[in-house]
Amino acid sequence: MVPEKVLSLPCWEGEIAAVPLEGGLSNESWKVTDRKGMHVVRFGQDFPFHHVDRAREVMTARAAHSLGFGPEVEFAAPGVSVVAFVPSTTWQAQDVCAAPDQVGALLRRFHDTMPSQISGAAFLFWPFHVIRDYARTIAAGNSPFANDLPGYLDLAHRLEAAQVPMPIVFGHHDLLPANILDDGEKLWLIDYEYAGFGTAMFDLAGAASNAGMDASETAALLETYFGRKPTPAFQRAFDAMQCASLLREAMWAMVSDLHLAAPGADYRFYARENLQKLAANLTQFTQAHGTL
Repeated sequence: MVPEKVLSLPCWEGEIAAVPLEGGLSNESWKVTDRKGMHVVRFGQDFPFHHVDRAREVMTARAAHSLGFGPEVEFAAPGVSVVAFVPSTTWQAQDVCAAPDQVGALLRRFHDTMPSQISGAAFLFWPFHVIRDYARTIAAGNSPFANDLPGYLDLAHRLEAAQVPMPIVFGHHDLLPANILDDGEKLWLIDYEYAGFGTAMFDLAGAASNAGMDASETAALLETYFGRKPTPAFQRAFDAMQCASLLREAMWAMVSDLHLAAPGADYRFYARENLQKLAANLTQFTQAHGTL
């Protein structure tokens, strides 16, 4: 049964058919077909605890569409957006790992071209600030992870100290494999809640860590993006940022456990899953670079 909040949107032509889309951890999405074609409806409020502002997200999505990175925004109102449906395959981790050069080229174009299309006040995404702010939220809530916060914050401090200076770019900052679509001719990026100004390091490291890339795959990613092999100092910073990406993702789930209730989402399991990945990446970091 199609809910009234979908039926009542003023953007449809004629009768509609709608089916829910699964897989989202924080938003409710529907695929809708009307006389004009197929669309994706996404319901989601502002999430101050996640630094998510939907008006900024819609602005970014429109900018991304103008440059060919994302689908067209067809309708937007507080708490809801409608974008054109892109017939495509949603990538899995193995797809990202199989095409690091494509991902590197996509990110280079995104980082280089998006700033010219962004309007309004600049939003800065710095993962270590996010981690510190998430820690405040987790500490204030009844979280089973609260006792581990001192260790997470100490680790974040050491990972931040390992970073190297980089230019400011405009990044996506949520490069889970499922946020990359492949229509057979080109790659698309979706979901711009966390997009903003920052360094390329988090997008590159996030793409690698979220997909579980191995050393040869990350080498191809970085060489495609920069056009050369990374220096030892940069490689160390990149490997540290992979760990930071997994820590931030785990703490995102801890905060979500306190504030969200998406159907089918098990935020505590997702947090522990990312903490396990983090432990494995920290072991790899120590083997390659020594202690932080």
